Amino acid sequence: MMAPTFLARHSTALIFGGGFLLLLFGLWRVDAAPARLLEGMQKLGWLLALMWPPSPGGALRDLLGALAETVAMAFLGTLLAVVVALPLSFLGAGNIIGNVLARFTIRRAYDGLRAVDSLVWALIFVSAVGMGPFAGILALALPDIGLLAKMFSESLEAAERQQVEGVRAAGGSRLHAIRYGLLPQAGPVMLAQVLYTFESNTRSATILGVVGAGGIGLALSDRIRLNNWDEAAFIVLMILVAVGLIDWGSRQLRLRLIRA
Repeated sequence: MMAPTFLARHSTALIFGGGFLLLLFGLWRVDAAPARLLEGMQKLGWLLALMWPPSPGGALRDLLGALAETVAMAFLGTLLAVVVALPLSFLGAGNIIGNVLARFTIRRAYDGLRAVDSLVWALIFVSAVGMGPFAGILALALPDIGLLAKMFSESLEAAERQQVEGVRAAGGSRLHAIRYGLLPQAGPVMLAQVLYTFESNTRSATILGVVGAGGIGLALSDRIRLNNWDEAAFIVLMILVAVGLIDWGSRQLRLRLIRA
């Protein structure tokens, strides 16, 4: 029997050592000096003091309208992504499309769409279609199409074959097998993915407002530019409450579907 090599005997130590060296290099590269960190913490404490107490600044109605616009932007972006991603997901599922080359091409298209962040797409669409929520909707939908199509196709591939084979054995067509064999199994998982994407898009839509896509993010960036930190803190609290309510509603919907 051959003796284990040096790399095999010390692989764990080498991995941790390499990771530690990479961490040190990263800290050096970003100039993460202790004095700089301490100065930043002091400035952060000063900003937090300016944020208290949070105040709407007499513009509560406008802020509520901007928040509603952000939620609507997230909802429409998610809905558009689902409408496009669902049929694309069937083309990328191995238990539906047997052609390896076609499936590989479709999956790389998924990667291409989700490789570019929503913020970059927002800058592109603001230049293409102008400022406003429509640019934000497109910027949210495009990477989500790639993300949801990938997750949907994986959910379809994870479905058990017995139910599909049962539909085919009963005389059902290929379409019937997908409708009554695959979708009932993958549907709850797909819905959970869609609800999480909607929740995530609510946060992302806030950031997109900073670059001109409208919504509550635009109001937040204006307050920060004018150093109205108490109003900025109020807007942040509004966003937290909105995301929390969406998360609670999503959870209730998922639980109802699971029990059903």
